[in-house]
Amino acid sequence: MDERLRNQLLRRLRDGLDLQRLGRTNSETAREEVLVLIRSSVNSEAVPLSFAERERLAREILDEIFGFGPLEQLLEDSTVSEILVRGFDRVYVRHGGKIKLTGRSFNDNRHLLKIIERILSRVGRHINGSSPLAEVLLGDGSCVNAIIPPLALYPCLSIQRFRGSAGTFRTH
Repeated sequence: MDERLRNQLLRRLRDGLDLQRLGRTNSETAREEVLVLIRSSVNSEAVPLSFAERERLAREILDEIFGFGPLEQLLEDSTVSEILVRGFDRVYVRHGGKIKLTGRSFNDNRHLLKIIERILSRVGRHINGSSPLAEVLLGDGSCVNAIIPPLALYPCLSIQRFRGSAGTFRTH
């Protein structure tokens, strides 16, 4: 699927959404409302996409708006015990003690940094150039470590999930 199309639809949706109003509504209601807008936008595009491709595109956009972008599906996978991100284009997972490259990626390092900031901000922490290192424990027992420039050449993220927490990633 064309990443350019996804980013174009995402920009158009963000421009057209009333994020303040959505923030005051039930999260499930907000997701459903945005899903209707996504499907409408996707259907209006003159790009031939199968139903499965349209649904995958809709999910990716929802994950970007409400979740943790390219990490969202990995976080939902109960067989993943660790996620390692080394720059925008190298996302690894640990399955049963083995680490493998996922093929998932972020648009660029700014996109990765935005997701790192989103994860940390949900537990009241921040990361920036003057405080480029963060280690937090989340409500589900997961441990998140992040490091960004100038301490690293590019943003890096590690999410370790321990027995009983995999598949239930929560930031509160």
